[in-house]
Amino acid sequence: MKISDFQTKDVINIVDGKKLGQVSDLELDLRQGRIDSIVVPTSTRLFGMFGGGTDVVIPWRNIVKIGTDVVLVRLDEAKVYRLEDGEHSGR
Repeated sequence: MKISDFQTKDVINIVDGKKLGQVSDLELDLRQGRIDSIVVPTSTRLFGMFGGGTDVVIPWRNIVKIGTDVVLVRLDEAKVYRLEDGEHSGR
């Protein structure tokens, strides 16, 4: 699967049924050769280029199912994963 395949899928939280957005980036563990987390920008960003905004960083273990059109995730408290731009490294 390519990153472009992820970027066309809506990310849905199965806890509350809310659409979180679409995947903008992946955080990789190059040593292990696996995906650590997916990154979904909040709607306050304009095309991912302007505005402060925040990212929702969703650990791979929270992904329940990757379907044809959606990625289902389990986030009990999404704000736990919210980080201000520049706070996390590796991107």
